[in-house]
Amino acid sequence: MDTSESTNQEREGESEGPRRRGRRRWVMDTRPLRRPAYRRLWGSTVVTAVGSQLTAVAVPKQIYDITGSSAWVGAASLAGLVPLIVFALWGGAVADTMDRRKLLLITNSGIAVTSLLFWLQAFAGLESVTALMLLLAVQQAFWGLNAPARNASIARLVPTDELPAANALGSTVMQTGQVAGPLLAGALIPVIGLPELYLIDALALCVTVWAVYRLPSLPPLAGTAVRRAGVKEIAAGFRYISGHTVLLLSFLADIVAMVLGMPRALFPQLASQTYAPYGEGLALGLLFAAIPIGAVLGGLFSGTFSRARRHGLMVIGAVVVWGVAVTGFGLSGNLWVAVAFLALAGVADMVSMVFRGAILLSAATDEMRGRMQGVFTVVVAGGPRLADVLHGTAGSAFGPRTAVAGGGLLVVAVMLVLATAVPALRRYRV
Repeated sequence: MDTSESTNQEREGESEGPRRRGRRRWVMDTRPLRRPAYRRLWGSTVVTAVGSQLTAVAVPKQIYDITGSSAWVGAASLAGLVPLIVFALWGGAVADTMDRRKLLLITNSGIAVTSLLFWLQAFAGLESVTALMLLLAVQQAFWGLNAPARNASIARLVPTDELPAANALGSTVMQTGQVAGPLLAGALIPVIGLPELYLIDALALCVTVWAVYRLPSLPPLAGTAVRRAGVKEIAAGFRYISGHTVLLLSFLADIVAMVLGMPRALFPQLASQTYAPYGEGLALGLLFAAIPIGAVLGGLFSGTFSRARRHGLMVIGAVVVWGVAVTGFGLSGNLWVAVAFLALAGVADMVSMVFRGAILLSAATDEMRGRMQGVFTVVVAGGPRLADVLHGTAGSAFGPRTAVAGGGLLVVAVMLVLATAVPALRRYRV
């Protein structure tokens, strides 16, 4: 980024304040989009948010069509999770040792090639579950390398006071993709066929590669020691977290919310038992869609909270509201009331994501941001899967509604105890 561009951005930032104050402050804060570099990164996310969901639907659909077994679908999910965890941790260390723009170019190109290979095997009628699982593992490995670099780059593209707004913009797009992508996939499969979903994703990723190519260079900052990304650097990242209470608590807050309070494993049972009078199919669809829809609404109205400076307190409040909403969902016998509580949980989850992301970017030094984002990726990917096991077991033992309500109450209790016992998070402000 040249000097004149930086000067223009600074002038835009200075003039934005008075104009923004004249607007209604509850709408999404779009100030980061005035910065060309962030706008390109965000634009690439817009393109891939839906495209990646097409592949996310196509892979399990193809596996089920080949095997007729949901167990194989579950095994494929595990095949993708393991490389995601391993390469996200390593990718975080890599992102701290090399030009992040270059890493994004390599990994996005790798994901695009993988999507093209998905299309080729489907077009050729290979019908090999082994090939699908190998391709899925490779794709998730590239994604694990990509996510830390992408998220860590944001702090180099926008000023600190705009980090919550930037996180809200990115999270809203991803949540919208989780709603629109599966719906679009369901509509397209009968019309164009399953293989073409992979091809659409591959073409969308080409746009992403072009957008990333136009980003400024993002090498390690001057004065940062040159090092190799190995086990030693990954371990250094965990030591860094353990030595910074605010960072540690931000991760614990998400683990508490997701592991104790994510009830999606019980949605099928609730749809077939508690909400069966409304129609099992309708109930199941609404339950799965409610949280992402709430998160999207939270993002669209993120202007109501994105300027808050007490980031730690916002995380604590969001996790408590999540727990209360999940408890309300568990106690609800009416489907529409249950959906409303889940949507409220989605709003709370969006607030939590925005400020946890801002804390990770503002409280960590640039040479550690990649590794922090690597751990963040693992927590986000692994927490809900652990919740599936926990809630599935508790639902079988105590009944689904009791398990959901109990999990929500545990979220509230544990989060309040953490906030009281360790005040660092609630006192943290940007």
